[in-house]
Amino acid sequence: MTPTGNPKAVERFHPRVETQLTVKVHLSGRTVTVQARDVSMAGLFLQAHAADSLQQLTIAVPLPGDREIVTTCTIRRREVDGVALEFGELDWDDFLALARFLHPRLP
Repeated sequence: MTPTGNPKAVERFHPRVETQLTVKVHLSGRTVTVQARDVSMAGLFLQAHAADSLQQLTIAVPLPGDREIVTTCTIRRREVDGVALEFGELDWDDFLALARFLHPRLP
């Protein structure tokens, strides 16, 4: 028997904040700059397309007035206008810098 109706939507734990951050994506010895549409404590959405064969990306997110966060991300979702990334492990300094960036922008 096939289920009917829409599958239950996944609820986000961390709120997203719209942003215009420029993110550096490291690909095979070169760096590409891409615009982030939104960011949360768990990840961000890049307005770019990664090759279908890629499952992970290494990115650098320069936070205005603070540090640059460098982490490996997993591609969680592909959409027509970009990819949703989940952050890998962040060290405490990066985690706190991200929280400082997001806090004043939260609804």
